Amino acid sequence: MHESRDDRVESIEERGFVWLLLLVSAAFAVIIWPFFGAILWATVFAILFAPLFRRLKRGLRNSGTLAATATLAIVVAMVIVPLIFLAASLAGEASGVYERVRSGEVSFGRYFRQMLDALPSWARSALERLGLDDVGSLQSRLSASAAQASQFLARQAINIGQNALEFLVSLAVMLYLLFFLLRDGEGLYARLRAAVPLRADRQRALLSKFAVVVRATVKGNVVIAILQGALGGFIFWVLGVHAPLLWAVVMAFLSLLPAVGTALVWLPVALYFLATGAGWSAVVLILYGIFVIGLVDNVVRPILVGKDTKMPDYVVLISTLGGLAVFGPNGFVIGPLVAALFIASWDLFAASRS
Repeated sequence: MHESRDDRVESIEERGFVWLLLLVSAAFAVIIWPFFGAILWATVFAILFAPLFRRLKRGLRNSGTLAATATLAIVVAMVIVPLIFLAASLAGEASGVYERVRSGEVSFGRYFRQMLDALPSWARSALERLGLDDVGSLQSRLSASAAQASQFLARQAINIGQNALEFLVSLAVMLYLLFFLLRDGEGLYARLRAAVPLRADRQRALLSKFAVVVRATVKGNVVIAILQGALGGFIFWVLGVHAPLLWAVVMAFLSLLPAVGTALVWLPVALYFLATGAGWSAVVLILYGIFVIGLVDNVVRPILVGKDTKMPDYVVLISTLGGLAVFGPNGFVIGPLVAALFIASWDLFAASRS
């Protein structure tokens, strides 16, 4: 009877401690939520640059502090500074496009009318049967949509300027946290493994999957996006398309979506060239889009990512779009990461049941 009472007391204490642990963890999550983006990217950069940190540490007589400082300087020089200059240039170009659309200098409706006029009679008849022959209505809708899109970009650029202090604070937190994640990463990883209530083999599988997916998402998707955006912006600049930097950034973001990607930008431009008589420019852009921009994904991605994180394209597409919808720009990392961990967790569960 005495042992049974002790067991009940111990069970109550255990449940109470679990509830306390959950409440404290939830409160801590609420406190750090304003810096979620900074914490996420500090973790991402720590995983990406961990191999470099380890090499520097060996070369600096196993001084973790010096190696972390050197790695941090490399991250700032290679990533942070170029992104700041790119954002500043993009803000100026987006504001310029908005002003040209608002003044009527750039009219997407006029471009659409030119394309319609250049179409053969059978194509115009097909558009009439589909109810797409009301050029005036389409002009107003296209112009309104273009103005809204340009205004949105300009507004975001203004918001970035107005929230400069918030951005600098988040950047400082990210770099500060990144230093300690690099320097003390091995100890933190060991404490995390000790705290996670899973068997050692499942811990290794899930944590390894987490690191691999982060590296694949950033190394693969981001590097591919940068390459495809840069190549697209370059050919737009060569062909005289207005605001090539802006379109390069748009193509870089769209390249995160499998199956469609950058063709959503360069293909309509090529069709416009073709419809308005600029046949040579259209042919150059189509060939360049297929054999240069398009092949980057097929050639470079396997080198950067490998086959460890291969997921079906539809899973990548849905998880990326869902991540962007829920988490904003951070979602292109969080979405595929959650999807990969979801698949890995169910694979482990299925393996344990077989």
